[in-house]
Amino acid sequence: MRECPEDFLVEEVPAYPPCGHGTHLFVQFEKSGLTTPAAVSALATSLGVPAQRASYAGLKDRHAITRQWASFEGGDPSRLPQAAIPGIQVLAHAYHTNKLKTGHLKGNRFTIRVRNPQAGAEVAKAIFAKLDAEGCPNYYGEQRFGQHGDNAQVAIAFLTGQSRAPRDRFKRRLLFSAFQAELFNRWLADRVERGELATAIAGDLMRREDSGGLFTSDDLDDLKSRSAEFAISATGPMFGADMRRPLEEAWAREERLLAESGVDEDMLSRWQRLGAGTRRACRVRPMDVRVESEPDAIVVHFELPKGAYATTIMREVMKTEADDQPT
Repeated sequence: MRECPEDFLVEEVPAYPPCGHGTHLFVQFEKSGLTTPAAVSALATSLGVPAQRASYAGLKDRHAITRQWASFEGGDPSRLPQAAIPGIQVLAHAYHTNKLKTGHLKGNRFTIRVRNPQAGAEVAKAIFAKLDAEGCPNYYGEQRFGQHGDNAQVAIAFLTGQSRAPRDRFKRRLLFSAFQAELFNRWLADRVERGELATAIAGDLMRREDSGGLFTSDDLDDLKSRSAEFAISATGPMFGADMRRPLEEAWAREERLLAESGVDEDMLSRWQRLGAGTRRACRVRPMDVRVESEPDAIVVHFELPKGAYATTIMREVMKTEADDQPT
């Protein structure tokens, strides 16, 4: 997978379209070989907009072809034709009344080419059918943890007072999010090993698949039945001072997990400005799946809700570990 950027295409699915008026210029662009912050910074410079007035909904891979939106307060669209930036192509633009904030997207649409597969498209289709029925473990992908995979450990070091936190606010938040993701992945791995991905345990804080609402219930049999139907899914911890807790056995496991990391609730409160904490569903279902055959390749198309990782889906399809893949 991803032998070249053209093998991995991701397109942002906006939460809403720009309304056509306002002071914030929304720009859709395609990039390759650039991080999202670098691309947005280059566009801001071309538009004559200060960096603090530029924003985007989410980060996209550098080693891929990616299409996404960014907003530029006070941006002048007449300057876009002159914005000849290597690796960036402007696709569309329109004004809106407010800026684009982090997380303001519905999801992402992927087209991924797997070269030299050992099995055909029918095997891939069967795997996607299984994921549609039971869901895929909603792991964070390896890109969440930095180039060397140690962002979570760096965060734990400053959270526990073993080292000083970076001065840059963006980097502090990035490291803290890696800490949250690391502990969520550990929680999820334990859940998978116990065979509890598509079911419920006592005290689980469940998420409704249709509305996203969270709830607990004493009726464990009902929770298990609705989980098997994919109407609800258990949620795991994204630790923070204000994270909503599950109950009973579910909370006891999460409490042990936090203690094993060396971080306690006082530390989370001290660093609350980096992340208040939230919940994340234990599984995700790829949508609008299509599988095509090419000579010596299989191409898969699917859509995921925001926050889910295509590399996690492809790990299940390809039956390989992330470390086995070219980067």
